[in-house]
Amino acid sequence: MARCYNPAFTPWAGKRGSIRKQIVYRIRGGLLFVSKYPDMSKVKPTELQLQYRERFAAAVRYAQDINNDPVKKAAYPVPKGKTVYQTALKEYLEAH
Repeated sequence: MARCYNPAFTPWAGKRGSIRKQIVYRIRGGLLFVSKYPDMSKVKPTELQLQYRERFAAAVRYAQDINNDPVKKAAYPVPKGKTVYQTALKEYLEAH
């Protein structure tokens, strides 16, 4: 990872992200670093990771179902400062 001293990138200060899945900008210790986009194609997820991904995908489907149905969405109890989607997602994950 290379440290970026180029003043053209000063607007990036305080921001991070990637460009076209080729370059990644990261902030570490208040300094801007540039690196290539990570290649995760050869990384094999473990069985436990696959189980958690399936569980989370089911939670997303559950939350989207509630969020996309106006009747369910209106009747869903939501704490102050949270959205219906966030609350439904959390509820599903805690129950399963």
